[in-house]
Amino acid sequence: MKHRYLGNSGLKISEIAYGNWLTHGSQVENDAATACVHAALDAGITTFDTADVYANTVAESVLGEALAGQRRESLEIFTKVYWPTGPKGPNDVGLSRKHIMESINGSLQRLGTDYVDLYQAHRFDTETPLEETMQAFADVVRQGKALYIGVSEWTADQIRAGHALAKDLGVQLISNQPQYSMLWRVIEGEVVPTSAELGVSQIVWSPIAQGVLTGKYKPGEALPEGSRATDAKGGAQMIDRFMNDEVLGAVQQLTPVAAELDLSMAQLAVAWVLQNENVAAAIIGASRPEQVHENVAASGVTIPAELMARIDETLAAVAVTDARKTAENAPAGRPV
Repeated sequence: MKHRYLGNSGLKISEIAYGNWLTHGSQVENDAATACVHAALDAGITTFDTADVYANTVAESVLGEALAGQRRESLEIFTKVYWPTGPKGPNDVGLSRKHIMESINGSLQRLGTDYVDLYQAHRFDTETPLEETMQAFADVVRQGKALYIGVSEWTADQIRAGHALAKDLGVQLISNQPQYSMLWRVIEGEVVPTSAELGVSQIVWSPIAQGVLTGKYKPGEALPEGSRATDAKGGAQMIDRFMNDEVLGAVQQLTPVAAELDLSMAQLAVAWVLQNENVAAAIIGASRPEQVHENVAASGVTIPAELMARIDETLAAVAVTDARKTAENAPAGRPV
């Protein structure tokens, strides 16, 4: 397992991180979740990403229990705050000082740790002054409850404004966590150049496009039983944008590229995002330990320039590249 520096900091993280969105506390039983975490540890993954909203706080508890007994100093544990949690009262959402301060305490208790390595704003809060949010994050760092701060799915302008305030407050905003894959490339036009300028890394989620880039979904064929595209708990909704014959047909054309590199399609997808120098880590999820073992093989892979160009050409008609999509997909106000 290779490690990379996170942003302009001295913190190194595994270039493949384990995340438990849509799995722990909802899709898989706790024993299976623990087995996946232990498989990640065995594979050399040291970085684990979660959020308070995942399974309405249960995912944090499951991850904390799965990591119990591990040497804390050998791990990088990330979590996030923004979306509604708990009974979802008027202050159980957003990036107000009240919600941040209460949320970090709850997250630490559930994770069974005194601090997280990275505390992230899960979305931009349009209803709280950014100064209030960043002051609260700075205080969380000064209290020793988080070592660094990051954001998730912020626009380039939002990242720039947050980074400037963090710098004024003497804390380090070092990461952004966006969706990024061969099929969803909206960060490349604005977010990545701005982040590279500021010393901010990307920790990307959905590098396999919710499983579409594994090639298991084929145009004109029935959906595989038990796949994410059949999951009524939320997985099917997330994957729907890619479930059309044009996209699925283009993905099938990548099979020879993966074969040329002696990679599976999933490994190719994870390795592809790691070719971007601004990406510090690709987050993988798993419902079975063997999925972890397969995906970690993407660490350290170099894809030759000619094959990167072939991938671009193959997916040119179906990849989403519009930088405006980051803002368009952001909540206009606090969700309830």
